[in-house]
Formats: sequence, C-alpha cells, structure tokens
Amino acid sequence: MTDNDQVTRKELTGRKVFAIMATGFSVIIGVNITMAYSAISTFPGLVVKNSYVASQNFDRERSAQEALALQIAAGYDAGQIKIVVDSLAAVPVGIKSLSATVGRATHARSDLTLDLHKADGVFSAPAVLEPGAWVLRLRGEAQDGTPFRQDLGLAVRG
Repeated sequence: MTDNDQVTRKELTGRKVFAIMATGFSVIIGVNITMAYSAISTFPGLVVKNSYVASQNFDRERSAQEALALQIAAGYDAGQIKIVVDSLAAVPVGIKSLSATVGRATHARSDLTLDLHKADGVFSAPAVLEPGAWVLRLRGEAQDGTPFRQDLGLAVRG
C-alpha cells in the first residue's frame, strides 16, 4: 500500500454523534405527530353527542328492543346490500320503517345512506362498496311504535 492509497478517516466527535441522534429522534417524532394528526382528523370519535343523556334511556330502550325479539341478518353481493329481519317472538312484530347507513368503522367520509326497498320480506339497496370491513347501521320502528337500532359488521371481499 502506498501513501496515495491511504484512506483519510474523519474522527467521530461528540457533536457528530449528537447530530445523528437528534436527526433520528426528529424523524421519529415527526412521523408520530403526522400519524396522530391523521388519526384525529379522520375519526369523528363520537358515538353519541351527550353520553349522560343517552345513558338515561339506555336500559329502557334496550329492554323494549329485546322484547321485539328481532333477528337481523345482512349481506352484500353483486352491488346489493340485503337485509333480512325475522321476529322470533310468539306474535311476530312487523317493521313499519327501516333506514340504513353503511360506512367504515374508522371514519365518516365514506358513509352512504341507503335507499331501501322491501320485496318478499327482504330489504335491499344498491351500493358500490370497496373490499374491506364496513359497518351497517340500522334504525327502524316496529309496527307497535317501538324504535330499534342495530349495528352490523359487513365484510366485502375483493
């Protein structure tokens, strides 16, 4: 090895180590702030506007809904959401009205209000859903005036 072939090495000083560490932590903190902002800005975070008021009627509404003995099933196929509502009660209770919204569990941007049509006891509505997990939020009223609601998971395969 000749003098021309020697590699010059720079000394690793405390300032350089500090700069490397500061840069690394800055990247980590920057990514964390970006992810936290993204999570907060896309998730509404509210199930009810006032939890105290909602809790006052919860048990009464739940008991009335359970007395209806409704069994609700939903599915998605060929661009159609189908909802079947059966009553397990000795005297079946009919459905006066039913409304549905489908959306992602994590944000409200993709929420769709469905235009339900009833035929042969099956409620259906056209909807174009991307593959993944969706939440179907049903709100309705029985023939006797009892309100009911149910949220169902809906998996759309790709």
